[in-house]
Amino acid sequence: MKQTESFGPGGETIMDYSIYDAIRAGFKKVVFIIREDFAENFKAIFEPKLKGKIETAYVFQSLTAFVGDRKVPAERAKPWGTGQAVLCLKGTVNEPFAVINADDFYGADAFVKAYDFLQNKCNAKEYAVVAYHLVNTLSENGSVSRGVLSTGSNNEMQGVTEHTKVFREGDKIVFEEGDRKGELSSNTQVSMNFFCFDANFIDLCESLFGQFLDANLDSPKAEFLMPYVADRFIKDGHGVIDVITTDAKWFGVTYKEDAPVVKASIDAQVKSGAYPPSLWS
Repeated sequence: MKQTESFGPGGETIMDYSIYDAIRAGFKKVVFIIREDFAENFKAIFEPKLKGKIETAYVFQSLTAFVGDRKVPAERAKPWGTGQAVLCLKGTVNEPFAVINADDFYGADAFVKAYDFLQNKCNAKEYAVVAYHLVNTLSENGSVSRGVLSTGSNNEMQGVTEHTKVFREGDKIVFEEGDRKGELSSNTQVSMNFFCFDANFIDLCESLFGQFLDANLDSPKAEFLMPYVADRFIKDGHGVIDVITTDAKWFGVTYKEDAPVVKASIDAQVKSGAYPPSLWS
């Protein structure tokens, strides 16, 4: 399980580094969105490390959360995606917040910039997405799926184009979509699911989730995704999403062969002094 696998020299998970960077940036609370049946094991791993360092809370995403009286098809096995996951924060998060993937390493600069935005600019009509340079998000072990951001003159997000197969080809970065092949600049801005929202985004997730279920309840693999809700926020005229660019290098375990690369990258950052050898001691 990537979320609890050890990558750091002191046995740290990738999530440990995100929480450590968040605390250094100024964040005061972390909310874990997890399966309820995993809660006790999860708490046993993280509570001893985080006690006295940051406030913790837990919410549980399940197949039936916020589904109401709709009947979920028997063949549906997994919950409904990242949009439903954020919706599960309702009642627990009532202030501006950042949301990340638990198994992605985002880098300290991303958290500093996100915290600054949340403190000084975020409101019900202005959100943000942390954007990475595409070249800093690739795997050496195969193609990746990336959401390419389109921006306006004020560096505001206008939309996301999903490319499901992006990879290096010689000294170029290319994407394939069916029979079509194109080239992408190394500095292309991409979203890695690091967003900054006002709490009203949770209400928007709730209203759109009902519409999604009514249209997709019988589709066993349909997913209600957070970027879709963010896109609707823009397209429906609710407000704007600023694009905050970071030069940090993202890394994660897309393929099992990525794990040694992630460990080596963390070791290099520890050696450079960016992180202590043991985060929590």
